[in-house]
Amino acid sequence: MHITHQTISTNGINLHVAAAGDEDAPLVILLHGFPEFWRGWDRQIPALVDAGYRVWVPDQRGYNISDKPNGIDAYTLDELALDIVGLLDAAGVEQAPIIGHDWGGAVTWWLALQHPQRLTRTAVLNMPHPGVMLRFLRSQPRQLLKSWYMFFFQLPWLPERMLQRSGTRMLRATGHAFRKMDLQHYQDAYNQPGAATGMLNWYRAMLRRSPKPPPSPRVETPTLMVWGEQDVALNARMAALSMKYVANGSLVTLPDASHFVQHDAPEQVNDLLIDWLRSDESGGSECSRV
Repeated sequence: MHITHQTISTNGINLHVAAAGDEDAPLVILLHGFPEFWRGWDRQIPALVDAGYRVWVPDQRGYNISDKPNGIDAYTLDELALDIVGLLDAAGVEQAPIIGHDWGGAVTWWLALQHPQRLTRTAVLNMPHPGVMLRFLRSQPRQLLKSWYMFFFQLPWLPERMLQRSGTRMLRATGHAFRKMDLQHYQDAYNQPGAATGMLNWYRAMLRRSPKPPPSPRVETPTLMVWGEQDVALNARMAALSMKYVANGSLVTLPDASHFVQHDAPEQVNDLLIDWLRSDESGGSECSRV
């Protein structure tokens, strides 16, 4: 399988995008989380291409070799979602399925709430609905304790130094055994100029520049949730509660997988994603072109 690398202008910035698959195949966009970059999906890209999809995997803003605009205001959920809307425009499609993990899942939820007309269906891996996440942070001391790092990331310069010197320690502490090769790729990405601050600004914007809530928290876009139950950062109860906000959804939990479920159980996750993309009998998993 051949992966090409391109720079795409969107929402006033340039994003690096890894792309694979036939140009005429239906598009799927994969959104990585923290602290990964496009390689976080390297076990899913070949399977989706073999299943007949064109796959775009951006380094989201602030990450790796994509643009890293200055200031916390540049990293609000509204801006992050508009980056992906711009990618759809650049791809020449009106609608497509979006798949997101962790922070990429948060962007996926936000797209479904604010730009549902641009989505055919979504899949979210180990990231709760934003309303559920906010409720747990406010009312569940155990989740607040699990989320200690969000508050540490608000400090100046010290979190950046940690990412640049030993960011892969966070990955090793999540319960997933990352390959040595993966860890080197990740550390190289953290050490790209400006990347550490760009990555951390997602968290800073979340607490200091919370977006205006959508008119309704209900998600009408068909949504698959996949949840690794060995997640040390997020309470598994949030998965089922999130599905109460989804009009048409499915939840699959994997008991032995960590937060990085797509790494821990790649074959299961790939099968789930492909089945979900194909499950729209009306052809909604096909991108409608402009």
